Amino acid sequence: MLYPLNLDLSGKSCVVIGGGQVAERKVKGLVAAGAVVTVIAPAVTDTLQRLAGERQLRWQAGAYAYGMLAPYQPLLVFCAADSATANREAAREAKQLRALVNAAAQPEVTDFQVPSRVVRGDLLLTVSTGGDSPAFSWLLRKRLEQEYPQSFADFLPRLRALREEIKQLPGGSAEHQRRWRNALNQCVIELVRAGQLDRAEEEIRNGIIDAGAES
Repeated sequence: MLYPLNLDLSGKSCVVIGGGQVAERKVKGLVAAGAVVTVIAPAVTDTLQRLAGERQLRWQAGAYAYGMLAPYQPLLVFCAADSATANREAAREAKQLRALVNAAAQPEVTDFQVPSRVVRGDLLLTVSTGGDSPAFSWLLRKRLEQEYPQSFADFLPRLRALREEIKQLPGGSAEHQRRWRNALNQCVIELVRAGQLDRAEEEIRNGIIDAGAES
């Protein structure tokens, strides 16, 4: 069983071996997360080349050879080269450096998997089948994209503001938590899904008031 974990990669060193489409997908996620990304590959996609030109990543041109990872002291290493030998050697060096390895084509050396994900602002939904069926993960992700539209991202700032308001009420953290849980319900989710953000906020405010009357 895998342990789910959301990592803060801001300023953390991550290395991607390979410069093809698989590597590009990995890099895009890492750059979006604020990681310090290095790509080691003799050639890269146009997108990766553009990102390197914009200084959003560092491209070390050339095929991977043992010893190339050490200068970067990476936290994560993604082995996505066309060469199985290069991926295997990179994984071996990464483990000696105590970095975590992702090598989708070689599960025997893989320490972690990157789940399918749906991003709606600060809302992050992930799906994983433990590597048993990436295609099924993809199918579930497409379902989640329909279930949770952009309106959920738009609603999060309102939730943040409401939570701050609750913190200003008397009663302490336990009472604040009780009111918050009482105010959030499935009706709120359905209203947000329908894009009725004002009504969803009103539903929460009424729930907070009702919870106060019960105390």
